[in-house]
Amino acid sequence: MKNYFDIIEKKLKNELNIEKFEIIDNTSKHKGHKFFKSGKYHLHLKIESSYLKAMPRINSHRLITKILKDDLKDRIHALEITIC
Repeated sequence: MKNYFDIIEKKLKNELNIEKFEIIDNTSKHKGHKFFKSGKYHLHLKIESSYLKAMPRINSHRLITKILKDDLKDRIHALEITIC
């Protein structure tokens, strides 16, 4: 799991100007929910980036989801994004 999170961080840092980055795994909080699937993550990304902060929130979220599009299909079920 740690290795996979490192891959996510690398993908985002290769494409974006990020000063600080944190991934919080909330997957365990969703076990037992109706559409929970083992092997799919519920993640919260906390990103400190003056580049992303300068653009409208919808645009920054679209940019992040575009970078992670394959992960969102295969490995990420839910993604929360906080930009500061």
